[in-house]
Amino acid sequence: MGSPDGELSVVILDDVGIAALNQAYLNRPGSTNVIAFPMREGPFADIAPELLGDVVISMDTAEREAEQAGISLETRFMELLVHGILHLLGFDHETDPEKARRMEQKSMEILVRIRGKA
Repeated sequence: MGSPDGELSVVILDDVGIAALNQAYLNRPGSTNVIAFPMREGPFADIAPELLGDVVISMDTAEREAEQAGISLETRFMELLVHGILHLLGFDHETDPEKARRMEQKSMEILVRIRGKA
């Protein structure tokens, strides 16, 4: 996907922590499951092109979603991590249904590969 030497950070928070980030940086109230903060966008994107950005995951929300879906927390966490990484790589599901379809397809391809190696 064009980033063999890409670097990212993963931050694990509770619902209170992610809600604070969601409000402060995205002006959205409440908690969410995952937020991605890309470093390859904006006026300073070329300073360190290997830095993809940050993926922030709420374990509280991930745990609830895993329970509701009848899957393990590990599986849900991996789904959210892949989702966040795809956002760092420029995928988007919020602006266009076709882009959302492509993002979902890429997510499934990656998760199949990950599960195949487990």
